[in-house]
Amino acid sequence: MIRIGHSTDIHRLESGYDLIIGGVHIPHTKGSVAHSDGDCLLHTVCESLIGALALGDLGKLFPDDSTEYKDIDSSVLVQKVITLVHNKGFHVVNMDSTIFLEKPKLQDYILKMRQNIALLLAIDLDCVSVKATTGERVGIIGREEAIMTESVVLLSND
Repeated sequence: MIRIGHSTDIHRLESGYDLIIGGVHIPHTKGSVAHSDGDCLLHTVCESLIGALALGDLGKLFPDDSTEYKDIDSSVLVQKVITLVHNKGFHVVNMDSTIFLEKPKLQDYILKMRQNIALLLAIDLDCVSVKATTGERVGIIGREEAIMTESVVLLSND
């Protein structure tokens, strides 16, 4: 059996916060506002996995009013979710993600993001795609008010 999961997440960008995407710290004047470390990409990775197995959403498993998850490294959340996936008898076939961010340019960081995600999901690097695009200076992405990410995952139990 195969299962597909999809997720979209968006976070405000403000000065005074770190910008962490796919487990990579990226130098920038603004960072992602969140209860956890604000890694929008790893949040959609988690939630697409959760969705593929119909387990609810990220907030159900890791409530944003819980002190246990305050400032938590989102890699830890992915580890917890992939354990659930494996315990249900599934494994990740592939993952495809898109980052919507006006600045900074992410080309120099994409490979490291892919490597981090592949390691977390226990899959080969060529099974992880991460792309980045801008908002062409339009809307909340284009005005540098937010970062948005989307992820799609294919799971199999064969």
